[in-house]
Amino acid sequence: MSKIAIRGTYLTYTGDPFKSAVDDVMKVESDGIILIEDGKIKDMGPAAQMQAKLPVEIEVIEYKDSVIMAGFIDSHVHYPQTQIIGAYGEQLIEWLNNYTFVAEQQFRDKAHATKVAEVFLREQLRAGTTSVATFCTVYPESVDAFFEVSERYNMRNIAGKVMMDRNAPPALTDTAKQGYDDSKALIEKWHGRGRQMYSVTPRFAPTSTPEQLEAAGALWRESEGTFMQTHVSENVNEVAWVKELYPEHEGYLDVYDKFGLCGERALFGHGIHLTEKELARLSETGGTITHCPTSNFFLGSGYLNVHNAKKLERPVRVGLATDLGAGTSFSILQTLNETYKAAQLNGNALSAGHAFYLATRGTAESMCIDDKVGHLAPGMEADIVVLDLKPTQIMDFRMSFAKDFEEQLFILMTLGDDRNTRATYVAGKLVYDRGELPVTARFAA
Repeated sequence: MSKIAIRGTYLTYTGDPFKSAVDDVMKVESDGIILIEDGKIKDMGPAAQMQAKLPVEIEVIEYKDSVIMAGFIDSHVHYPQTQIIGAYGEQLIEWLNNYTFVAEQQFRDKAHATKVAEVFLREQLRAGTTSVATFCTVYPESVDAFFEVSERYNMRNIAGKVMMDRNAPPALTDTAKQGYDDSKALIEKWHGRGRQMYSVTPRFAPTSTPEQLEAAGALWRESEGTFMQTHVSENVNEVAWVKELYPEHEGYLDVYDKFGLCGERALFGHGIHLTEKELARLSETGGTITHCPTSNFFLGSGYLNVHNAKKLERPVRVGLATDLGAGTSFSILQTLNETYKAAQLNGNALSAGHAFYLATRGTAESMCIDDKVGHLAPGMEADIVVLDLKPTQIMDFRMSFAKDFEEQLFILMTLGDDRNTRATYVAGKLVYDRGELPVTARFAA
């Protein structure tokens, strides 16, 4: 039986600050201890109370000038695009054709896929991200490679084989039957194996025929507890293209809806240009918009109005996402910086309290995994990030002028990046430690 304890300032959420007052659901303990046993949080509370409860043999690891919170969650990302992050100068469709589809053809080679998966997951851990929902490629080998590396780190991750039977290079297309058969075999192999979870993954409506979307919907209904991930209404030209391809449908979301691809655990990338009627339907079915501001700005797609999506009259689930590699950073802190800017452009302020909820419990709730991860409480899986508040000279200087903890959090989300990650724990095990100097790092699988 393994036990560890960590001490410092911790932050967690008991509810949704978009529905309740932030102060009512945002819980901060300025000097707390979290006791972890066999990969889960056993107990937690003020250090003065917890010290008397701790077994005498337990060494308490203390983190000063830091904040401890649930590990970040990335609800929409493409691990095969790690090698093209920062590719220059295109909007969505051109970017797919000129960069993404070229890179993804290399993932038939499992050795290459494994190499990229290793880099991808190490960078996630360096950024303090402990769970992702990632697209793989059309090749089953790319899925096996990802899950094998993910399993070695014991991360709670979601992944799936891309289903794509048209409007893509022949080397990257399957058929409706092959997409179904390959995905079904991968579900049987990986879903629920340890902490691994599977997502049925039609890339987006333009690259799937009606027959393939019908097969994807059937497979999702047959596969209890799995997820469905795709893209919707990211780019105005993409929306127009879907209307040409599916003229009999009311709109983009309706294409997925008619094929049984809406519901809880359905993760829709972007959703920037959804209509009010489509947002109401998402609210009704329990589907999730994965908000990818860094990618949206990089490709010139637009900017999601999070406050409108989550308005109380018809709230839509919203998760936070990097959408790497159109997104230009693994860091959820940098993603929060862009989330703030998107909110400003929509005429809304986004407080740090709302932002860190989105990065943790909010995304876990949107993905229906909040019974396992996303907040700190006894019984929860101990996926935890420790964030250094003063990793650079300018952050140390700026923090000296912060009037309260809320302002410290806001500085963290606007100036922060992977240099802030002091330590990352997965299922209670230290898997990334920055060490005393920012230039040093240690990973442990």
